[in-house]
Amino acid sequence: MSPPIHRGLRHLALRVTDLKRSRAFYERFLGMRVVWEPDPENVYFSSGSDNLALHQIAAGELPDYHPARAQLLDHVGVVLDSPEDVKRMYEDVAPAIGSFGGIIVKPPKQHRDGSFSFYFADPDGNVLQALYEPTISRLEWVKRGTQSDKRET
Repeated sequence: MSPPIHRGLRHLALRVTDLKRSRAFYERFLGMRVVWEPDPENVYFSSGSDNLALHQIAAGELPDYHPARAQLLDHVGVVLDSPEDVKRMYEDVAPAIGSFGGIIVKPPKQHRDGSFSFYFADPDGNVLQALYEPTISRLEWVKRGTQSDKRET
């Protein structure tokens, strides 16, 4: 049996302790746009080719909520077009992130495989990597049924 064909990991759902604070963080630092807000406890975003859902931890669960000492999911990555774009994002994020409840986890770094990235955390400690990756960053994504499913630029 062959694995199912899919279109990539394009949906992420996170439980958050303060939806208003997390919403502001993701709008400001990832440029996410709201695509659906079904109620005051849930908001769905997109940057155009993905979907991020934020779900407020219920008020009754918050007193018992104790975040893990270490995040089991190492990090979530956002792909940028170039090392320069990663540097520009870092220069934008670093001075303002504290006022949105986040932190810089690791400054920009060149990796052995030619990638370039930095890491930062949201208000609940979820780590994000802003990443230039030589192979993925060159891909141009197009809608299925048009010229091709994906092509290099």
